[in-house]
Amino acid sequence: MSQYYELGEETLWNPANGASRLFLQQLAVFEAEIGLRSGIGPMEADECQIDPAALEVFANALLAWHRGTHHAVIRALSEGFAITVLALAERAGVEVHWETPRATLRDGVRDMQVPTRPPTLPGESEDARESQLREKVQDLASLMAR
Repeated sequence: MSQYYELGEETLWNPANGASRLFLQQLAVFEAEIGLRSGIGPMEADECQIDPAALEVFANALLAWHRGTHHAVIRALSEGFAITVLALAERAGVEVHWETPRATLRDGVRDMQVPTRPPTLPGESEDARESQLREKVQDLASLMAR
């Protein structure tokens, strides 16, 4: 069995029920954390419609929120969800603002981790993390069934 995430008549994603259930539960958590509706759902009769305008706002706010945290555990917990939403957003044809200046994003930084080691590994940078995130979005998008 599976569920359908639709944009009009086009199926953007057709995950198994378990993957969809987990995604929707995480969606509720991150909508509350960010304070925005995602534009996804509700799931009725194994289908939900996506509002691309709301998804664009949510996906970009999620990206800014994810970039803005410097807490290793929060980054780890949120990365998979963010990658999934960003892949779905790109599939929906919404504009993801990958090029937003980091200085703008830092204004909203709330969660910091007291480091027990330097905040980045040797050779690791914000640009490298950004590039890895984008690659993960593309990799996951290629695996998300339609």
